[in-house]
Amino acid sequence: MGMMIHLPSSMVHGVKHILKLQPKSHEVPKGHVAVYVGEMGKKRYVVPVSYLNHPSFKVLLKRAEEEFGFNHPMGGLTIPCKEETFVSLTSQLGARQRR
Repeated sequence: MGMMIHLPSSMVHGVKHILKLQPKSHEVPKGHVAVYVGEMGKKRYVVPVSYLNHPSFKVLLKRAEEEFGFNHPMGGLTIPCKEETFVSLTSQLGARQRR
């Protein structure tokens, strides 16, 4: 059972092509990884695996390692940051990939 992702309308235009949102499916497309993001309620995002190698994304992964180790509460990679921070970062990464 997936979660519906709600983004402010000002963010939807720039983000819809960057994040592969999977609201009704647990399937993750080849070359992507599912992550759970948020400080309180966690929302599921599916992002390209290539993002994991970016230095800024590695900072988020380090935070996840420090907070959860290998015991992620959602059963998948959980990133403890504000959803807005995550969306902003992935938007920037997506813009760089499209160049």
